[in-house]
Amino acid sequence: MDVFKKFEQDDIVKANPAEVSTGLWTGDTGSLALFHISAAQSASAGGQYYYDVYNDNVITSSAEVQFAVAYGNIHGHGAETLTENDNALLPTKSTYFQYRNILLEPDDTNFSFLPASGSGTYDSDDIYVINIKRSRLKEKLDPGNWSLILSSSTTQSTFIDDSGQTLGETFGTSGRVFNVVKGTLTGDSGSTVHASSSISGGYGLVYPDVGIIVLNPNALTAEGLVTAVEVGTDLDYNNKYKLLESIMSGSDFQARSAEVISSTHYFVRMRNKEFNYSNNPSFFNEANGAILNTNFVQDPKVFATTVGLYNDNNELLAIAKVSQPLMKSFDREALVRVRLDF
Repeated sequence: MDVFKKFEQDDIVKANPAEVSTGLWTGDTGSLALFHISAAQSASAGGQYYYDVYNDNVITSSAEVQFAVAYGNIHGHGAETLTENDNALLPTKSTYFQYRNILLEPDDTNFSFLPASGSGTYDSDDIYVINIKRSRLKEKLDPGNWSLILSSSTTQSTFIDDSGQTLGETFGTSGRVFNVVKGTLTGDSGSTVHASSSISGGYGLVYPDVGIIVLNPNALTAEGLVTAVEVGTDLDYNNKYKLLESIMSGSDFQARSAEVISSTHYFVRMRNKEFNYSNNPSFFNEANGAILNTNFVQDPKVFATTVGLYNDNNELLAIAKVSQPLMKSFDREALVRVRLDF
């Protein structure tokens, strides 16, 4: 009685990789409307650098971190400097340099945003950062499939990326880079405006392969969407919360993650003379090995419910369950296709 059977070459077929998109937030939902932060983090040293943003009140069991917001200034403005306090942590300067090292080329000193018109770029000393939690991101942020509403008491705008309008992709140290523009996810391409003014530059940049959105505080302030950043050096001005206020007021952050799934199909062929007996105690007498049902001596019948995939060391690697038991006998054959995604 066969227990194992080796796959033949034609039994294993590798399918073309396919990109799968799912909702980015907890529960694979694509829209986030509630935004909460932890009072404990806000009061800690870590709160000087960034705020983790939760999908629910942090005291509830359903609360999970979705993304973080941060503010960076290349000169360390917006927080205490060493001139005012020998123990100053320089959080805004650290934030700017951290993301500059992660996202920009080695010879780039500033984040540069697209101007409203003409050539060149707008170099910004300030940045807002939205950093998607890695476990939410899976492989990457799905470009062209996210939108963020920023809102104040006077105005509101929806932002997307320009991946649907670009003819080619721009690549940087951290992969692809797209501009953050005004627009919507409806329609084939949506409407976009590349910058708010020639003075304050474009709205931002998105790095989908690392799940980071960098926004231009000056452009958002010029639009009246975010309260103007404070760049004093004697206090922690909590500029990152100004962005969070605008996100909370907009109440809609839609996003999806994307990952490339590789599939392999295994065709399990149970031919007429194979797998017609069972080692189940109900099938045979454990004492002498005799088949309990005498009708099965010449015409055995079994019902296959599970397929196990083993390596050469007989170690179980995967289990596949069939939708309903498959009857197997000498006059019946069965074919089960097992698909493994990874």
